[in-house]
Amino acid sequence: MLNSVRYYGTGKRKDAVARVWIVPGSGTVTINDRPADRYLGRLVLERLVQQPFDVTEMVGRFDVIARCAGGGLSGQAGAIRHGISKALVEADPGHRTALRRLGYLTRDPRVKERKKYGRKRARRGFQFSKR
Repeated sequence: MLNSVRYYGTGKRKDAVARVWIVPGSGTVTINDRPADRYLGRLVLERLVQQPFDVTEMVGRFDVIARCAGGGLSGQAGAIRHGISKALVEADPGHRTALRRLGYLTRDPRVKERKKYGRKRARRGFQFSKR
C-alpha cells in the first residue's frame, strides 16, 4: 500500500466504533481482517455497508478496510456505513449532499437507555403478585 491514496472516516452507532479506510480498488470489504460476508453473516448487514457506494455510484471503485470494536454486529455494520460515508466525502466533497440527504453522515443518537432502580430493566417493572 505504499504511495496509494487512502481516505479515512470514523463511524459510530450504538456502542460500536468503526475506523474505516477506503483505498482505490475492486470493491472488496474487509472487517477485522475477515471478508464482510464471513464477519457480518447476514445479507441485510452486507447491504447496509454497501449503501453509501450505491448512492454515490462508486460501487466497485474502492476497497474497504474496517476495524470495529464494541456493540453487536448490527451496530458495527451501522458504524461502518457511517465511516464509509465520511471517507467518501473526504475522497470527493461533491458526494456530501447526496449522503447528507439520506442521513448517512449523521451519527444515529439512539443508544440503550440506562437501567433504573426499582425496575427490572430501563422501564419494565418487576412482576406484580397480588397474593
